[in-house]
Amino acid sequence: MVSPQETFSGAKIKPETPVLDREFLEIRALILQLAAALDRVDRNDKTSNDDLRMERICAGLKVVAERDGAIGDRAAKVQLIFSHPYDAHWRTQFEL
Repeated sequence: MVSPQETFSGAKIKPETPVLDREFLEIRALILQLAAALDRVDRNDKTSNDDLRMERICAGLKVVAERDGAIGDRAAKVQLIFSHPYDAHWRTQFEL
């Protein structure tokens, strides 16, 4: 029988991970949803490999998968991947 301190694979769960305890199922569901969406793109759009949007999605996924010790900056890095570079003269460009 698996104890509450063990996962289905037998790996120990650290009791000091309340955020992971709270977020695990939602994160797992989001990853499955993302994988299914990418499968649909792959099955139905054979040209997506040359699409800048797919390049950005792949770059974002690499950032999400990073475990380099930087705490809490994945969201900012992903946001920058999907953002336009900052233009100091944007007000002029939009006539503001």
